[in-house]
Order: sequence, then structure tokens, then C-alpha cells
Amino acid sequence: MKSLYDRLIEGIPDNLEVDDVVCAHYGAMVYSNGSIGLSEFRDEFDTRPMLESGNKLNMSLKQLASGIKSWNITEASMGHAAINAYYNSPEMAEKNGIVLTDSLHSEDRNADPFITYQKEVAGKKVVVVGHFPYLEQLFGPICDLHIIENYPYMGDYPEQATEYLIPGCDFAFIGALTIVDKRLPRLLELAKDAFVGIVGPVTIMSPILFEYGVDELDGIVIKDPKIAERVTKEQEIMKIYASGQKVSLRKTEYEAFKAKG
Repeated sequence: MKSLYDRLIEGIPDNLEVDDVVCAHYGAMVYSNGSIGLSEFRDEFDTRPMLESGNKLNMSLKQLASGIKSWNITEASMGHAAINAYYNSPEMAEKNGIVLTDSLHSEDRNADPFITYQKEVAGKKVVVVGHFPYLEQLFGPICDLHIIENYPYMGDYPEQATEYLIPGCDFAFIGALTIVDKRLPRLLELAKDAFVGIVGPVTIMSPILFEYGVDELDGIVIKDPKIAERVTKEQEIMKIYASGQKVSLRKTEYEAFKAKG
């Protein structure tokens, strides 16, 4: 089987161009064909040179997206944002069965797994990779919750605990940053017997991820590029939901949608 990264890159048409690239300290943004893609990263991890040092605006979207495979985290983040500019566009979202509202900004609680899965996770072992807001309040009282975080809060587990905590868990919710720093393929291997959700505003909303053991994708479709650009530059990623619609794509719903033709 081809790598997850290769499959995502190959799915992008060859003829799409990069219209603009914006990099801030904690995020990247790519404009292409009227759509916008986002990523987040930690540039203090940059210890390797970029694979492609040329002008990113001279690249096709697919070429820029190939940067996701780089070990330079800034370059990988730009590649991730390029991938999102394609798969998270309103057009592609609707093609994959995601129902979009007419409103520019809409909050959908049904697209928040930490709200919608409260009954399902009750009494279960749940591992969350990434410390999301209100997680302890929403999941903490009802399940056996383990939070793994690169920069652990009090009570969190460090990254080294991943190999021990994920095997045998019932639910694994994985932050989308893990695709940029290359942890995601191994996390999916460890969570092969669990229900797996990829979570966060920069989640790639592509059904290709379902082929690699993911059961649900929870992210955002950007409808207001101006707000998205402002919050990226101001490093306020959690305000990104004001720029579009929080969305969810479940494997079972996608398969039913495709079966209808």
C-alpha cells in the first residue's frame, strides 16, 4: 500500500496553481483556486533544511503539497496547508457528502467529537493525542481518559507514553498536527483496534484517510478567507472557527453517501 502522504498528494490535480502562501510563527496558509488551506506547526522543531528552497508561488499546488513529506517542519506545514486547500475546499467537501450551510460562519456542535461521543466513551479507555480545550470537563468525569501532549499540562502524559497507552484503548482521538510531524502513521498502527478520529481545525477532510484506519474526520471548511488569514497571522488558531463551518465526516456516512451514487 502506498504511504498516506503519497496518496493524499496524488489526489490533487496537476493543473492547480498556488496563488499565495502565508507563514506565521504557529501556522501556514495556502490560497489556491479560490480556496484556502490551513496548517499549524512548531517551528522550533526546524533542524533540517527545506527540500525545495525556490519560490513557492512558482509551484503547482501538488508540488507544494509534496512538502508534507519534508523533515523541515515549516515546509511540511506549507505542504499540509496546500493539501487542505484542495480537500477542505467547499467544492470537495460537498462532493464527499459534507452538508454545508449557507451561512459564512456556523458552529455545529454535532461536528465536535468531544460533545457527540460522550455517551459512547462512557466507561471506556480513551486516549487523546493533543490537549484540546475543555477535554477534562467533557470526557474526564465519564471515561478512563489519557491525554498525551508534546508540551504536557499537569496530569498529561508525555509523548513517550504513546506506545504504552494507545494499544488496547477503545477510542483514540488524534490531533491533526501529527500528520505534519510524521507521527500519524505510527499512531494509526497502534490504534488499529480502536475507533479512531482525527480532530482539530486543520484536519484533512479527505476520505483517503479512511483507507488507513481512520473512522472519523472532524475539521473546518473555510468560507471567510479574511478572518482565516487574520487569526493565522495573530496566532489565534482556536478563533479559526469564526471563519467557516465546523464539519465532520464519518466513514460509515461517507460509504452510505457513495453507495447512493
